Amino acid sequence: MADHVAARTSRGLAVPLAAFAAGAVVAVLLGVFGRVHDPTLRGTTDLGFRTVIEMKVALSLVIGVLVVLQLLSALWIYGRIGGRAPSWLGTAHRVSGALALLLAVFVGYSCLWALGLEVGTLHTGEPVPLRAVVHGVLGCAVFGAVVVKVVAVRARRAPGWFLPVAGGLLFTLLLVVVLTSAAWYVGARGWPSPGGY
Repeated sequence: MADHVAARTSRGLAVPLAAFAAGAVVAVLLGVFGRVHDPTLRGTTDLGFRTVIEMKVALSLVIGVLVVLQLLSALWIYGRIGGRAPSWLGTAHRVSGALALLLAVFVGYSCLWALGLEVGTLHTGEPVPLRAVVHGVLGCAVFGAVVVKVVAVRARRAPGWFLPVAGGLLFTLLLVVVLTSAAWYVGARGWPSPGGY
């Protein structure tokens, strides 16, 4: 009997452990790319904004709103707030999540390609601010958390706690990344002005 319970527990943990390992590999590979890549604005776009940074700030704020909507809709779907969730909420949750992910990939690409992963000192000799280091490292971790969340949504044999933990991890990382970038920028400098990088 004890062997049966141990086997079931190890099988139940296999999916989350594999997902977290795959997510860690993705995050580390992005971080390595960010460190070795020679940052350039070539290959980026401003999507009609005046500058790349203005575009990143605006899209990051949209991502922040979508992430909060993701949390609220998930809580409603799982009966944690308000009465019964409307039938359309599941579709809205998936669509807003897909849109947040698409925007995050676009902004993340722009960050890694144009800035890289900055740590230590800048080319001017100034130290990289702790906020920028935290933002860069957690920005790479976001995409590892995306891997974990996709596995959690698709896994049939994962334990019940896996999906809420994966969703909570992705929510927290995205929110901190938005707070250490777009929210910081708007708070410190106001809305972006022409000139960008």
